[in-house]
Amino acid sequence: MIKTIIFDFGDVFINLDKEGAMKNALELFEIEELSEDLVAINTLYEQGLLSTEEFVDFYTENFPKLSKKEIIEAWNYIICDFPPKRFDFAKQLAEDKKYNLILLSNTNELHIDCIKKHVSFYDDFKSCFNKFYLSHEIMLRKPNADIFEFVLNENKLKAEDCLFIDDTKENTETAAKLGLKVWNNDPKTEDIVDLFTIKSDLF
Repeated sequence: MIKTIIFDFGDVFINLDKEGAMKNALELFEIEELSEDLVAINTLYEQGLLSTEEFVDFYTENFPKLSKKEIIEAWNYIICDFPPKRFDFAKQLAEDKKYNLILLSNTNELHIDCIKKHVSFYDDFKSCFNKFYLSHEIMLRKPNADIFEFVLNENKLKAEDCLFIDDTKENTETAAKLGLKVWNNDPKTEDIVDLFTIKSDLF
């Protein structure tokens, strides 16, 4: 029986434009693909192992034609809208008190600051969850197994009692190997508000 639901944030609650953000970045940086160094820096930043200042400085040093403002805007390009119906869904779940609710997101300070600025109900959304884990704050990152083990251990959870929802297949694959039930949602065709219809077999 599911007792705890662990949600991803991006493309589960808030919409992301991953393809558009990548296209915009490649055009801005005048490159054909992200180098291994850039991918590594982005990962370090998302895991809280680089400060925002160090992260932005790295990009301005490597792309001197660009201002810090342009770098930050390109980085935040990925953030889209947060449909209020999804906030209402989270709020109703919290009010029902039927499940232990946890949010587990790969994210970073710039993205969260951007969301706080543009999503008026962010604090109320956050308060819907019993625990709210952001990768840059806990210095752990999906799809590594240690982030799931951290959540299970800190909350004294049994993996088989948990449902983990994420739009990234790598992340749900790791969770499934650890014994969690999973839903690898497709943000283009599925909506979190339909969870209990789409995954009725799990409840």
